[in-house]
This record gives sequence, structure tokens and C-alpha cells, in this order.
Amino acid sequence: MGNGSHTRTTGVLLAAGAGTRLGMGPKALLPYRGRPLVEAVAGALLDGGCREVVVVLGARAADVSAIAALDRFRTVVNQGWQSGMGSSLLLGASAADPADHLLIALVDQPGLRARTVGRLLASHRQGRITAAAYNNGAPSGELRRGHPLLIDVVLRAAVEATVAGDAGARLFLQANPELVDEVDCSDLSTGEDIDTPEQLHLLR
Repeated sequence: MGNGSHTRTTGVLLAAGAGTRLGMGPKALLPYRGRPLVEAVAGALLDGGCREVVVVLGARAADVSAIAALDRFRTVVNQGWQSGMGSSLLLGASAADPADHLLIALVDQPGLRARTVGRLLASHRQGRITAAAYNNGAPSGELRRGHPLLIDVVLRAAVEATVAGDAGARLFLQANPELVDEVDCSDLSTGEDIDTPEQLHLLR
């Protein structure tokens, strides 16, 4: 496998949620190694090879913009963030260059590394979806698909047509499994998101 295309990639970081389940405010502002989490994750996307990163803010967007150093990235604000992740994905996609692939990432994934991004970009094949996958230490070695998710430019419109509510690209992936390549990134991260207080250890 390899990326034979010269098409560039825009990273889209979904960072609009209020972090209600976690109860600590927007996850974008969680402290991670001396800086807000949104800075670290957006930085990994850019340093990993994305030519640009669009950060989609929502809940307490003014606070996030004031506290986090996001000058290296383009920021957009989803006024309808409460409708779910889907609206943030669509807004981020609309802000990206229409000639670019999209690399979709979640702000609550502190284990994301620049090396993960680079691996996905290097592995991507034209006309396909490339997804990071993780085994989470499962003895069977079975992989679980996760984020980031690289959407080829030729599939952007088809994926966006299926986005609704909080499902993101899930409906397209479920309907078209033959188009998805999973890339094992278990050596770099567990791929876990921070959803509960019990997962705050991931910020260490």
C-alpha cells in the first residue's frame, strides 16, 4: 500500500462538544502536558503531514479561542454544535479545500501522535477510506476501527451525504465496508477517547 496521489490532506479536528458526560467543561480545554488538549491534537495533525488543520469549535468557543494557542490552525465555530458531531464534520469539511482529502480527528483522543497521522497518509490508497485501528491489548489481536479517519477526495460528497446527528461518517462506513482500509496503530496508542472520569488517566 502507498499513497500514489499528490493530493494534499486537510485535517479536520472536531472540538465543539461541551463535555457534558465528563462534567469538566469542553474537552478542548482539558490540560494535557502543560497545554490545552485541543492544541496538542491539532498540532499532531499538522506535524504529521496535513497541509492545514481546521479546528471546529462550538461550546464556549470564545473561551477556547482565548485560552488555547490556535494561531497555526484555521478555526470555525459551529453555532449548532448541540445537534451532534455530524454538523461539526460538515462545517469542517466545507471549510477545507475541496481538492483535498480529509483527515477527521476527535479532540478527546490524547493518544493521537504525529506518527499516527503520517502512517495513515503514507498508507492511503486513492478512492478509499483509511482508518486507524487499535487492538486495545485484546489477546485475540482483533483490531477495532477508530480515529483518525482519512476520507479520499473522491468520496467526500458521498460521505457527507450520509452524515446526520451524532453519527459522523459511521453510516457510510457501515454501508461500504469494502472501501475501508484499516491501518494498525496499536504500537502508537490505544486509540481511546476520554468520555468518563475513569479515563482521565489518558491525559498523563
